[in-house]
Amino acid sequence: MAVISNLNFITGNKNKLAEVRAILGNVVVVESQAIDVPEIQGTIEEIAKEKSRRAAEVVGGPVLTEDTALEFRALKGLPGPYIKDFLGALGLEGLNKMLDSFEDKTAEAVCTFAFCRGPGEAPMLFQGRTEGKIVRARGPSTFGWDPIFEYNGKTYAEMAKEEKNQVSHRSKALAKLQCWLAEGQI
Repeated sequence: MAVISNLNFITGNKNKLAEVRAILGNVVVVESQAIDVPEIQGTIEEIAKEKSRRAAEVVGGPVLTEDTALEFRALKGLPGPYIKDFLGALGLEGLNKMLDSFEDKTAEAVCTFAFCRGPGEAPMLFQGRTEGKIVRARGPSTFGWDPIFEYNGKTYAEMAKEEKNQVSHRSKALAKLQCWLAEGQI
């Protein structure tokens, strides 16, 4: 099995790219390519696998893709993998309003990385989850829904990057990927 020293991370999001490089940088060189890959409807895992498969076909080689979900317990997992569309349509305040009539404000942030060796290969998934709750926006609005997701008394937006990288759903998924890479699985 060929060892890969560089990962082609398919993203156009500079904040995600910075987090991935900060966490994986000591194991592998993370390069980036923005490819418009259509997203299917489905579960978090189905969406992640299909996105990775399609990206590998476009690139013609190994790729790493990432999908993020935000599951509101009161809404039985919604908005889930469709959080980007919900955030775009409703904004932070609208996401809060979705939960106004519910006592339960708990949520789970989910990050799923999918690694695909190339066209025709089955993607491998690495998933991380962080339990928190949805609160009124606090902190800078520079990275998606970070201002409304609170973990241990602080929103992601209120945390320093290093602090967030220790507790986030993305860091947990990347830790699993990092272990797999360190074992020389690719």
